[in-house]
Amino acid sequence: MKKFRTLDYAIVIRSKTRLEMMTERFNTINQVEFYLKSNNSDYGFYEREHDNFYRSFDRLCQILSNTIKYKVIDRSFISSFIFSDNQLIIVIGQDGLVANTAKYAKGQPIIGVNPDPEQYDGVLLPYNKDNIQAGLDNIMGSSSSTINVTMAEAKFSDGQTLLAFNDFYIGSATHTSSRYTINFNNRTENHSSSGLIISTGAGSTGWMSSVFNMQRGIGQLCGTNIRAESRTLQWDDKELMFVVREPFLSKASGIETISGNITKSNELRLESLMPNNGVVFSDGIEKDYIQFNSGTMVRIGVSDKEVNIVMEKEMIAKRKAKKKKISKGGGKTSQKKSSLKRK
Repeated sequence: MKKFRTLDYAIVIRSKTRLEMMTERFNTINQVEFYLKSNNSDYGFYEREHDNFYRSFDRLCQILSNTIKYKVIDRSFISSFIFSDNQLIIVIGQDGLVANTAKYAKGQPIIGVNPDPEQYDGVLLPYNKDNIQAGLDNIMGSSSSTINVTMAEAKFSDGQTLLAFNDFYIGSATHTSSRYTINFNNRTENHSSSGLIISTGAGSTGWMSSVFNMQRGIGQLCGTNIRAESRTLQWDDKELMFVVREPFLSKASGIETISGNITKSNELRLESLMPNNGVVFSDGIEKDYIQFNSGTMVRIGVSDKEVNIVMEKEMIAKRKAKKKKISKGGGKTSQKKSSLKRK
């Protein structure tokens, strides 16, 4: 149970639907429909997705109007929006939108709303249009139930820092080789690779899971039938995972240090060997990057800052039960109406 300062304003964060984005591109919804059908694409898919989103969004706004003052902002303004400690943050969209929002939220409670449960996994979206009232009642009460989510932090030699809710990417901004020196577990070597992924517990079922999927696929290609289980972390675990993507072995580059677990006492250290185009960004937001060029050093570790995801007590109990089961099993587990113009 956690008690927050009095919440007197809600910030609703949303993304444009794909149909809205295409309408911006083609000017009218009729032109979008013509374009898709001319290319034998399923226009109905985008229309259903759009309608499902607005049914959930309209219901959310209706409930909020009777509960708390609120303001809607687009995801493109997240990085420049100033959140305050008297605000409740509500994210409606896909899981990635929660991740994009969390690192700017300053520890304020976040309610994740899944606008289309049949299409989106909703790992970070425990609520929908049918039970969102319960989420609001939870957080607006005298005490609330939330689950803490561990974040990763990158600290640069020039004093800059960057947080990650799901994961970091470190490497070249393009498809050229990422060159750097890696230091982990008292071992140092030069690398030439496609960069690194560093994942939190929340992100271990996201981008990081694709590494295990690739491992299984390569096993099938080689006829070895590798069936390695996906390695995941719990949201509140005080550790991170890292993997080097496509490490290349040569006279100048090694492949001994290509994965590991990062803890409070065991950070990952990197020094860039790239004269330009080296970057570090988090949670898929490529535009919000920090340069990682020759002479720059970065330390990746577990952040002291956490994210608070609003969740019902029963949901939290299920997650704790799952965590206990995984621990016994060795720490592994498988894994408003639209303003579209019509002419």
